[in-house]
Amino acid sequence: MRIAVPLCAVVALLAAGCGARSSTPFTAKGTAPCLKTKGFTGVTTNPAKVGFIAGFAANGGIRAVSPNQNVVTIAFAADPDGVASTERAFRLHAPPTLRPHITDVMSSNRNAVVVWTTSPVAEDSSAVNGCLAS
Repeated sequence: MRIAVPLCAVVALLAAGCGARSSTPFTAKGTAPCLKTKGFTGVTTNPAKVGFIAGFAANGGIRAVSPNQNVVTIAFAADPDGVASTERAFRLHAPPTLRPHITDVMSSNRNAVVVWTTSPVAEDSSAVNGCLAS
């Protein structure tokens, strides 16, 4: 009986760790192929084509067009701590007409900052978030 209690505790700790989220940062290289399989077109990670902010992001950037014709730009910061400064940069450099509505088109997930041209439909947003990978 004495062995059973510690053994159960070890098994419980191991099982709890199985559902833990990874802290590995998402990257443009890891994400781009999935977007293509989800019907996104014009998917590029070329720094000269993804825009200034995403082009200089530590883990790369992506520009793509969703199946619903909404352009998305994703900037991959080095880690989650870099998200706030990346979001600030997008806010600062957004067109004046977009600035009051930037929260409608910008979101983040771990180290990825996602910016759409217009508010995305749920299926486009879900596809992007489902494709984010290391």
